[in-house]
Amino acid sequence: MTGEWRDAWTAALDELEMDVAAVEMMLADERRMSETPAADPWQPPQDLGALPLELKPRADEILTRQLAAAKEIARRLTATRTQQVMTGRIETGEAVKRPVYLDCAM
Repeated sequence: MTGEWRDAWTAALDELEMDVAAVEMMLADERRMSETPAADPWQPPQDLGALPLELKPRADEILTRQLAAAKEIARRLTATRTQQVMTGRIETGEAVKRPVYLDCAM
């Protein structure tokens, strides 16, 4: 039973680690990030019980990578918002949306 329990946890960590690796690859390649469909969120397997102590270092490393990826995503979202605001301030030469003059003769 102990071997099955460890194998179940190893498989769960394998799946979680693949998800983190996919996010890290997308963050490294802007074009790929825009072309890749959203992944299904990872769901922890049910009825696994406590994490085996020998797998804790691996789980901690995956968590560290997840947090780093989340921080990078947040940084990029903030940068994108800032860029959108700046781009919105640029006049393109198209029809001006505000009046150029006001005729008060009437």
